[in-house]
Amino acid sequence: MASLLLYNIGSLATPRSENASRLSGLAMGNIHTEQNAAIFIENGVITRIGASSELEKEANVAERFDAKGMAALPGFVDSHTHTVFGGNRANEFAMRSSGKTYQEIAAAGGGILSTMNATRKASHEELFHIGKKRLDAMLRHGTTTVEIKSGYGLDTASELKILEVIQELARTHPMTIIPTFLGAHAFPPEYKNDREAYIELVCKEMLPAVKERNLATFCDIFCEENYFSPEQSERVLNTARELGFKLKLHADQLSDSGASALGVRLGAVSVDHLECTTASGAQVIAASETIATALPGASLFLNHPYPPVRALIDAGATVALATDFNPGSSVTFSMPMMMTLAATQMRMTPEEALTASTLNGASALSLAHERGSIEVGKRADVLLADVSHFYEISYHFAMNHIAHVIKDGKVVV
Repeated sequence: MASLLLYNIGSLATPRSENASRLSGLAMGNIHTEQNAAIFIENGVITRIGASSELEKEANVAERFDAKGMAALPGFVDSHTHTVFGGNRANEFAMRSSGKTYQEIAAAGGGILSTMNATRKASHEELFHIGKKRLDAMLRHGTTTVEIKSGYGLDTASELKILEVIQELARTHPMTIIPTFLGAHAFPPEYKNDREAYIELVCKEMLPAVKERNLATFCDIFCEENYFSPEQSERVLNTARELGFKLKLHADQLSDSGASALGVRLGAVSVDHLECTTASGAQVIAASETIATALPGASLFLNHPYPPVRALIDAGATVALATDFNPGSSVTFSMPMMMTLAATQMRMTPEEALTASTLNGASALSLAHERGSIEVGKRADVLLADVSHFYEISYHFAMNHIAHVIKDGKVVV
């Protein structure tokens, strides 16, 4: 039996689910801590947590790893990313710095369609290579579980290509990878004047093809003015649900479109972005099982308002944090930076930010039964950070404090 003992941990900090799949409202601040701790792992699963002085005596340990007084916390769960795409949009960054808006850049042929062109031209091998490099960087920053969306192909062949790359990455990379179909990310130029025909393509060709090949767990859609209306979104999501996909929505990012309420009504696992969600919208989310996923990197990068996270938590909602890594509006691999933004810009406590980045992120991917916290019976996704207290990870920002990453009981960084 493969076993590993992590010992001499200075401080251990983790949310505890106690047989629940999430922590909601003010309970998000409930972080369990232990000093001078150790974690015993067998076959990738945590079997004991306790005092280092006691567990160091454990017999039949194949491998021991000295944490040298570092802090331990759960691996980060980045539940919203667009990691597989071709090219980059650094030129648009310069345009935005000169005063152009997100919408103006898109209208001039930039934005999602710019990345679409580069992604359509890229081969499977090219997309796999760059995807692996990005995942390696995320892993070094402590992300052990990640969701990856398609959405930069916008035709059947290209969307399947992206999802097949994600599938290959999931087979070969140490990280746990959850695939999401986002064919309804934007309207491609060939359907500019016939948007209903593109909806037909997504519903009658793309979604069945993705399902037949078992290439995605979730279906997402960008419900926003000039993208997909609430009515179009409902049609796509209902089709996806009938085919067996779980649901997500890009909701209320640029306007109060009603997308978050639509997601709640359809039973979406999460509604993501929420920059323009109103107080009444926050109450609707809080009264539901749908998780509110905040993406503060996009607010920072686009100089947009931040989601009303304090209102969501105070109302009792389940809040997750994610990077939204993508080439146009959040070019970052760093979950610790999202925790910094959560504390400084969205009035979250460090404890709430840790829960949102781990357990609640896992819940947003329907994985909280096995990941997202350091608890007996869960998979051993553990970070060792070169700090004395987990506060320092977000307090000392723009620095990577993660020294070692243990994934499924194996030291991978």
